[in-house]
Amino acid sequence: MSGPAPLSAVTGLPVVAMVGGGQLARMTHQAAIALGQSLRVLSAGPEESAALVAADVRIGNHDDLDALRDLADGATVLTFDHEHVPTEHLRELESAGHRVAPGPAALVHAQDKLVLREALAAAGEPQPAWARVEKADDVADFAGRHGWPVVLKTPRGGYDGKGVFVVHDVAAAAELVGRHGTLLVEQRVPMLRELSAQVARSPFGQVAVWPVVETVQRDGVCAEVLAPAPGLSEELSAAAQELAVRIADRLGVVGMLAVELFETADGVLVNELAMRPHNSGHWTIEGSRTSQFEQHLRAVLDYPLGSTAMTAPVAVMANVLGGAASSAEWDGPGLDERIHHLMAHWPDVKLHWYGKGQRPGRKLGHLTALGEDVAEVRARAVAAARYLADGVVDPAFAFEHDH
Repeated sequence: MSGPAPLSAVTGLPVVAMVGGGQLARMTHQAAIALGQSLRVLSAGPEESAALVAADVRIGNHDDLDALRDLADGATVLTFDHEHVPTEHLRELESAGHRVAPGPAALVHAQDKLVLREALAAAGEPQPAWARVEKADDVADFAGRHGWPVVLKTPRGGYDGKGVFVVHDVAAAAELVGRHGTLLVEQRVPMLRELSAQVARSPFGQVAVWPVVETVQRDGVCAEVLAPAPGLSEELSAAAQELAVRIADRLGVVGMLAVELFETADGVLVNELAMRPHNSGHWTIEGSRTSQFEQHLRAVLDYPLGSTAMTAPVAVMANVLGGAASSAEWDGPGLDERIHHLMAHWPDVKLHWYGKGQRPGRKLGHLTALGEDVAEVRARAVAAARYLADGVVDPAFAFEHDH
């Protein structure tokens, strides 16, 4: 007895396979549905966010070449919801004739911070002062030129603040170099705030950019995104967008690219890259004519890209990070009751829940609010997120209208 026909045979449409079963794959799958597709997902387990909702799920690890081959078999293109796939595996897939977007030659710049720094230096793009270091004396020499404290980073594997260390002396540097080996050291930049410039690029070379946004980090994790970045001059906004397009073109990116930036008194400096949908673009689901997730699919399939015009003057995204309501000691309203109250109080705030098990500090979902005044829109989004995470009601938002 034969199994079900491949989805491509049923729909007549190309198949996009995505490595990773997290919330980015889940939201990409939602965008795929509107385009007549069901995203094929490689998930580490059946309980991951995307595996809970997608029809075509392969269980396996991103560092298993056989699992990657199975995922790519029959797919039109292979893409990612994270950058942790071994570069040599992706080269093997390309050699076997599979299309990978972005390809390994581009993706390595999002995987390896030293490779990125070298490429930016060769291109003359703005970035913090940096050096490759292999012993504590190297860090001390760098600090002698640029001052303490310095920032030490593991070249690969870091995300959400992991693998990033602010170091104040040689002893701390020696401990980190001893533990990790080769590291990247950077000047601690006197930044005004963090920004993100997102661009989508197709194999044809078409590009589309969104407004530059401000990202608000707490403990190394993105907590809020304000679109467009409040008070950012048109000149600096355009410069950041042009920088993102130059990087995408130079590296040959296909799909989404997020360029994380430090704003300083003298302009912007490149911090890191992400070649996939990114937390700084979640606001685009409601706040843009084309979301980053749909645009990523359009780009990797080489479809014409969609409009990035905003649907409102201001959009604010607030992440729901596991807080008091995720702890074992929590005895307040359950999740379903909190969602009920949230929808009653903020009927215009859109909730995206990722289907994850709850624990403190984990990204569980996000909320997006739209409007005209950034302070008012931000207050709504943040208050709603805090209520879901901690069960705390902001005094500015009384609950007298609950039912």
